[in-house]
Amino acid sequence: MGVKLAKNAGFCSGVKRAMDIVLDIARHRENEQIYTYGPLIHNPPTIELLKKRGILPLEDICDIKEGTVIIRAHGISPLERKMLKGSGVEIIDATCPKVANVQATIKKHANQGYNILIVGDREHPEVEGLLGYAQGRGRVIGTEEDIPALPDTGKVCVVAQTTQSREEYLKIAEKISARYPGALVFDTICDSTELRQAEVKEMAAVMDAVVIVGGKNSANTRRLVEVVKRRGTTAFHVETAEELRCIDLSPFRKVGVSAGASTPSWIIEKVVSELNESRREKQGGWLHGLLNLWLLAVKNDLYSAVGAGCLLVAGSLLQGLRISPVDIAVAALYVLSMHRLNRITDKKIRGMEDSFSGEIYRRHRKAYVAVTVLSMVAALILAIFQGIVPFLVLLLITVGGMLYAVRIFPHSWRLERMKDLPGSKNVLTALAWAAVTALIPWVEQSGTFTVGAAMAFSFNFTLVFVKSIMSDMVNIQGDRLIGRETIPVLVGEERSRRLVAGLSVFLLVLVVSVQPLDWASSVSFALLPCVFYVWICVYLCDRRAKFSGAVMEGLLQTNFIVAGASTLFWVFAFSRA
Repeated sequence: MGVKLAKNAGFCSGVKRAMDIVLDIARHRENEQIYTYGPLIHNPPTIELLKKRGILPLEDICDIKEGTVIIRAHGISPLERKMLKGSGVEIIDATCPKVANVQATIKKHANQGYNILIVGDREHPEVEGLLGYAQGRGRVIGTEEDIPALPDTGKVCVVAQTTQSREEYLKIAEKISARYPGALVFDTICDSTELRQAEVKEMAAVMDAVVIVGGKNSANTRRLVEVVKRRGTTAFHVETAEELRCIDLSPFRKVGVSAGASTPSWIIEKVVSELNESRREKQGGWLHGLLNLWLLAVKNDLYSAVGAGCLLVAGSLLQGLRISPVDIAVAALYVLSMHRLNRITDKKIRGMEDSFSGEIYRRHRKAYVAVTVLSMVAALILAIFQGIVPFLVLLLITVGGMLYAVRIFPHSWRLERMKDLPGSKNVLTALAWAAVTALIPWVEQSGTFTVGAAMAFSFNFTLVFVKSIMSDMVNIQGDRLIGRETIPVLVGEERSRRLVAGLSVFLLVLVVSVQPLDWASSVSFALLPCVFYVWICVYLCDRRAKFSGAVMEGLLQTNFIVAGASTLFWVFAFSRA
């Protein structure tokens, strides 16, 4: 079974804008009650996560006396806006600009005496809001069958709900124009809606089945399902990846995936991941077996541990130190224990469906706790055999890692844990990796400051820092939703991309300049592939929708393997020469 994800699946610009507004307000007003006038989006799992952030949907204006009310992307009627203002609450308008444009069109022509015909779903909140601008001269047209019942009237203005099917709208508008010659017909369908529906239509023509992801109460998502079915292709409408387990997809060789405008990327990625895993389970061969093992290692943080060992090899060779198998084991066990400790103690991840490893940790929590403790103890015991100083360094960063993940400040404080510090995850993770992969070998075997040691620490820190930022760029939507303040969340995806580009240039300068300046051995040239791989990862991040979360994370971590393998190859090749 081949799986293809539509390019335009997920949040439209209006929904993304509304979500960003809400989450920015929640981030800066943690002690203030925040409401959205109605559910922010038609996606139940996301609404539940918003509730955990203290962002509550408000159905009745009479239920509120204070706080902040955010008008969702669908917009509201002038009467509702007036009532909100009268309640004394602060109002923040997140109405989609394209919906606001339809509102303005209706208001303008209603003032000119036109009768307004709105093609859309009568019960949809957007349509209810649009009707309020028609000054009592508005009617909703749901289907062509509604047209004959329309009364004879004067001037007519026709608009569409922004998420309507263009094909259906044109048919209805044509019949309205035949009934009312001279009617003004406005194209008010959102470009995003049109692109999404056109893409689904093309997908339905070449796929055996199409999975549409989104809330069952989402009109635009249901419309995508209808588009697929009208093409004679089997369509499945699911809200979460778990629903796929009750669907037999074995008869279908090619399956397409798209999603409604209110479906977040983390749910889409989970669906794609579930479909890909289902496909791999049905495919045999040693290649697929290796792929499954690789993904299992990524999900269990074993691949991170291997990456730490490889990065220690690179850090040791850069300093001209011998490669110590014990140091490799210490680095791998430390990273394994800290990554698992972070997942086990992270309450936020338990509510996130996008975490490719979250479910497996929840299922086997006790076993993972035991392995985490054993890995931590084993790393400390091995460090003792390397000397008291390496042991103390590892003990220090281990204690720091434990304090980072647990609550140490009062519950009433905004920052309960060190990991709540904005951007701390990216910086402190890179520092811990650099300490265990470059600092510990140095204190064990040398202890004398050299430029090579500084270069190894700087390179390992920067490489891990870049990988951490790119991982969070992939997960930026989910991180914003649950309130995790990573660097991409703080500065935005575009600035994060520029930061990664700048750091990659720094790495390039670092690896090509240290040997000519006689600061380190020529092994630094072996790290050039790591710089090129960063650029490849930037390209992959821009096309992350094609990959599941586990695959993307594994691809990013592979750069650590590249660092160890390339330096080993360089030393082996030149030692033989």
